[in-house]
Amino acid sequence: MDFSSTKKGPFVSLVTGLPGGGKTFLGILLVAALLVPLSNLLVPESSFFHVPTYMVSLLGKYLSFALLALSVDLIWGYCGILSLGHGAFFALGGYAMGMYLMRQIGDRGVYGNPDLPDFMVFLNWTELPWYWTGFDMFPVAMTMVILVPGILAFIFGWFAFRARVTGVYLSIITQAMTYALMLAFFRNDMGFGGNNGLTDFKEILGFDLQSDGTRLGLFVCSVIALAFGYLISSFITQSKLGRVLIAIRDAESRTRFSGYRVEYYKLFVFVVSAVLAGIAGALYVPQVGIINPSEFSPAQSIEVVIWVAVGGRGTLWGAVLGAMLVNWGKSYFTGALPEAWLYMLGGLFVFTTLFLPKGIVGTSAIWIEKIKNRQTGPASTIPAYVKEE
Repeated sequence: MDFSSTKKGPFVSLVTGLPGGGKTFLGILLVAALLVPLSNLLVPESSFFHVPTYMVSLLGKYLSFALLALSVDLIWGYCGILSLGHGAFFALGGYAMGMYLMRQIGDRGVYGNPDLPDFMVFLNWTELPWYWTGFDMFPVAMTMVILVPGILAFIFGWFAFRARVTGVYLSIITQAMTYALMLAFFRNDMGFGGNNGLTDFKEILGFDLQSDGTRLGLFVCSVIALAFGYLISSFITQSKLGRVLIAIRDAESRTRFSGYRVEYYKLFVFVVSAVLAGIAGALYVPQVGIINPSEFSPAQSIEVVIWVAVGGRGTLWGAVLGAMLVNWGKSYFTGALPEAWLYMLGGLFVFTTLFLPKGIVGTSAIWIEKIKNRQTGPASTIPAYVKEE
């Protein structure tokens, strides 16, 4: 898609995800990275504009979810790969970070063992499993955050895409993958904490995880990661590679007959998406203080798809918006109406499907274009990617 000749106002560019909107989005992230820490540190607690520390952590969690939604939108919105198992990559990145944080506890655990986490001592383990080796070093852990989801995505995608598994069949297989991992990680003999997972973290890189400064640092890291994730996704979708991905989404057979090795394009974007999801998981864990097998639950992955659908599939910015809005609503309504929240989430997805098929961002773009057409005539056209497929 070549947007170089597109002339839009800043608001229209924002809601349609064009380059101008991308700049506005990055500007919003920059403002948030500056204002939230300043409001937490400098504004008195009695002030309306004070951002409490718990809210900083909550916003950081939302940003991690936004990066996860962005990764799903990259493959679903632009390549037509509907993954119902992306929570697996998110959880694997989270476990890699959790293993590093567990190794930092040292002898400050309940049992005071400097080498083994508490759950291993409780289960009478005598030594660390080989796959925990090196996780006491931050660079090794961060390498695993990238490699483990990336390698799993590569192996899965290599077989699935070469076998030309598509559509609902691919969605079911991805869901089966994350469900199998959930059952495996529930086992105590896997060495990942079983049902309880990994928790009781103390510090990261020598900084106390409970301190306000560390919370602010993690929030800023989440902002930076989301910004880079957006830039990478935007670069891919607006390049020649992105045009091929859209062609695969809209007419895979025709693209293959044109001479493109479709499976290689799908494999590449699938691996990139999995790595982004793993990074999101790594940012999520120190901010919430726990990682357990429930993150592998297929329901978690389905919820991510709802975020993307609500915000607007195939818009990048819309996926971020959807993740932020839905999770804010979840935080509010699980406290106000805890028994009705799941019904509300399901109803939101049904409403979006029936009345906002392009999500908030795509539908807003269509409405804005219709208003402009009434004012200027039929010369203005709706952007190609928000038209009906």
